[in-house]
Amino acid sequence: MTRTRLRILVVEDNLALRSSMAAMLEAQGHEADFAADGRTGLQLALANPPDVLVLDISLPGLDGLQVCQSLRERADRHVPVLMLTARDTLKDKLAGFEAGADDYLVKPFAGEELLARCVALSQRHRVGESHLLRIGQLCIDRRSGEVRRGGQLIELQQTPLRILLELAEAWPRTLTRSDLVQRLWGDEPPHSDPLRSHLYLLRQALDRPFATPMLRTVHGVGFKLDADA
Repeated sequence: MTRTRLRILVVEDNLALRSSMAAMLEAQGHEADFAADGRTGLQLALANPPDVLVLDISLPGLDGLQVCQSLRERADRHVPVLMLTARDTLKDKLAGFEAGADDYLVKPFAGEELLARCVALSQRHRVGESHLLRIGQLCIDRRSGEVRRGGQLIELQQTPLRILLELAEAWPRTLTRSDLVQRLWGDEPPHSDPLRSHLYLLRQALDRPFATPMLRTVHGVGFKLDADA
C-alpha cells in the first residue's frame, strides 16, 4: 500500500522543537511547513490549507486557541487540528476541543506518536466524504482513478492524473508551479522542466475534445481548474 505524503503545518515557537519535528517529518517523507507565531500560522493555514495543522497553544501574537477558532470561522474547508501543549488538565483539553481542535497531544511526546496522530487525523476528516470528486461536469473517482468529463471517459497517464487530482483537491484555488513540483516529486524533481510535458498531456486529454478548457494557466501565479457548466 502506498503511503500518503502529508503536508503538515506546525505552529510552534520553540526553535529546538520545530527543528526536531522538521527532521522527523521530512525523514518520513512528509512535507513540513513551520510558523513561530499565531498570526503567521493562521495566515499560512488559510492561504494554503495543510492536510494537518499541528498547533501549540502558548504562542506569541494569537495563542493556539484563538488561531484554531479563527481558522474554523474563516477557512473554506475543514483543516484537521492537532493541539500541542504542555497543559495537561481536563479543563485545558476541553478548552482546546471547544475552540475546534480535533485531537490533543501533551508535551513531552514521542515523534512516532505525533506522526501516527497526524496520519489518523488526515484520514479521519475524509470519513463520510464521497470518493467521487466533482467539479462542474468533471468527475474523478479517487479510488479507481477513473476520470470522466460530461460522461466521457478521459484516459490519463499516472503523472497527469496526479496533477489533475492535486488541482481538483485545491479547487477553486490556484497552485503555483513550485507547489505542484513539490507535491509530485518532493525535494528530488526530475531535471529540466518536470511539468511541461505532463501538463501538455493533461490538456490534450482533458480539454482538447471539448469546447471549453478547464485547465487554466494563471500567468505569473500557477495553474487552476475552471468549472465548466
